[in-house]
Amino acid sequence: MDSERIDKLQQSFGILGESDRIKEIVETIDQVARTDITILICGESGTGKEVIANAIYRHSLRKHQPFVKVNCGAIPAGILESELFGHIKGSFTGAVDDRKGYFETANHGTIFLDEIGEMPPETQVKLLRVLELGEFLPVGGSEVRRVDVRVLAATNKDLAVEIERENFRKDLYYRIKTITLNLPPLRKHPEDIPLMVEKFALEFANRNDIVFKGFSPTAIHLLREYSWPGNTRELKNFVESMIVLQKGEVITSSMIEKRLLGERRSISSPHLPMRITKSVDQAERELILQQIMMLRQELREIHDVMASNPLPLKYETRREMEIQNRLPHSQIEEKEYEEQESPEIISNDLINPEMLGKVTLAEVEKELIQRTLKKFNNRKRQAANALRISERTLYRKINEYGLEESK
Repeated sequence: MDSERIDKLQQSFGILGESDRIKEIVETIDQVARTDITILICGESGTGKEVIANAIYRHSLRKHQPFVKVNCGAIPAGILESELFGHIKGSFTGAVDDRKGYFETANHGTIFLDEIGEMPPETQVKLLRVLELGEFLPVGGSEVRRVDVRVLAATNKDLAVEIERENFRKDLYYRIKTITLNLPPLRKHPEDIPLMVEKFALEFANRNDIVFKGFSPTAIHLLREYSWPGNTRELKNFVESMIVLQKGEVITSSMIEKRLLGERRSISSPHLPMRITKSVDQAERELILQQIMMLRQELREIHDVMASNPLPLKYETRREMEIQNRLPHSQIEEKEYEEQESPEIISNDLINPEMLGKVTLAEVEKELIQRTLKKFNNRKRQAANALRISERTLYRKINEYGLEESK
């Protein structure tokens, strides 16, 4: 299929993504939608299984007939059978009238059984009969009823495992998996995140009449690095919350970090706290190196923000801006700091790329501590705060590297 047709189908389906996996799913939908074949949609929660079901229905020959959606996990097991197949008056307490079920309501159309893995075994038997023969008995009834319904099913469970646990019928599994669409989790196609963020943000901002100035490049990079356990649904909700909380501002990586860490999320980024499985010395050295990388990131971010919304600088030098970003305002000295000539290893960008690989970790650490002490006129508390290590650790490093006389 040519790419132009796939793009048009994606637009009509409302499926976002430029990755090969997403393109393959769109192409499969185009191939199977106009048949009556049963389709099983598999994927983690939040990957967009209902969006795919909607796309199949809208592209099918039954698109002008009813489309009934049923969340099998949201209906108590005791009444799911009645909801699906209806009941006869007096068949149980509270059945004051005959009632049609979802299958009869969807006759000649399509029924979408979401979270089919939650369906109790006794109801699975009746579903298999509908799929095989197109007939069923309502609860309490004795007269067979017939329907012509196309079935789409979805699950976030591994049904093969559920069969082994005797929670799902093997014959039903093979009947509904004639065509299987496996939706990838968002962490498997992070290249689609920038497009999704832009789409979600613009739609939400326009719908709610909110000024939106965009995400900085480093913010987008951080969003791509996050694992997104809640997948596309989580990303969409997060983008909308950031727009509300940061109205009229360019959304930066520091804002995103604060929000995600505030929700106690885990980001696969070297710039955030991580589990320590190394010695104390190794961990402390890595933390110091993290500060170097964070400073470099913030310099890039300042450039991004100023390029998109230039404002007069509050501070006269770039170094002063770095100090402002690293320390609380109360810890900033009123006096101006003189700009230092950049040495061979630590430059305006903190590290000369040409020197990477030629220096040891200890040499970088020593150089950083020495220059931080010099910047704060040997005031160790302020230097420790800037490095984000304890004073005790700083004193130990000073003794280790022989920096007692640093001025």
